[in-house]
Amino acid sequence: MAAAVPTITLNNGVEIPQLGFGVYQVPPEKTAETVTTALEVGYRHIDTAEMYGNEKGVGEAVARSGIDRGEIFVTSKLNNGFHRRDDALRAFDQTLADLGFDYLDLFLIHWPLPGIDVDFVETWKALEEIYAGGRCKAIGVSNFQAHHLRRLFDETEIKPAVNQIEVHPFLAQDDLRAFNGEHEIITEAWSPIAQGKVLDDPAIVAIAERLGRTPAQVVLRWHIERGDVVFPKSSSRERMAENFALFDFELETGDLAMLTGLDRGERTGPDPDRFNYIP
Repeated sequence: MAAAVPTITLNNGVEIPQLGFGVYQVPPEKTAETVTTALEVGYRHIDTAEMYGNEKGVGEAVARSGIDRGEIFVTSKLNNGFHRRDDALRAFDQTLADLGFDYLDLFLIHWPLPGIDVDFVETWKALEEIYAGGRCKAIGVSNFQAHHLRRLFDETEIKPAVNQIEVHPFLAQDDLRAFNGEHEIITEAWSPIAQGKVLDDPAIVAIAERLGRTPAQVVLRWHIERGDVVFPKSSSRERMAENFALFDFELETGDLAMLTGLDRGERTGPDPDRFNYIP
């Protein structure tokens, strides 16, 4: 078995593995096989979403893995068309049914959706109901900016456990990460290698060559040492194993600063203050 993945304690005491496996853009018909391989490699944290359309495959892989359900941390996210309270409650029920679980480890609002007529505060209150009912161990948000979070602090009872945002060396998000940390919200980093865009950067390549590592390992280790939860995606067993091998080396302080210094505010995904897509 590969080196154990460290865990981070959420603000309600739940432990989350710092390294996970993401299934964004994994075709539904290939999800069970792909997640099965990830579990064989050693991953015990799977990140999916209603919008991805592949929750059933995640559940199938977990069920047939032979691994105790309690040893696998599974996250899903509310689809954008279900922000009204009753819709959110039904959508969560459907997520559990599709996964074949009787509980979920973490459930997130996927996007704040600033332009629709249903306010995300109403949506968050629905997640609070789900949490209070005991079928979800923790709740959080995704793609929320500081001003979105302040509204939740002012108008609701439960503080999000995580905020899953786009983070990579070209979008270091230091201000938002600091805001999350100040309020005991763990930052989760999606698009951690900027869809591969950072891997050819000369500074990253030079660090990788010096350490005898791949550029992807260097960038993922940067995330780990900054304290974020990260979940790279791959369909290749070899790449899954490579992405998992992050815990037998460290970056120097100068390396960490150099990677953070590559920040240029470049997103690979939508701006949360403008994104209103409903599938």
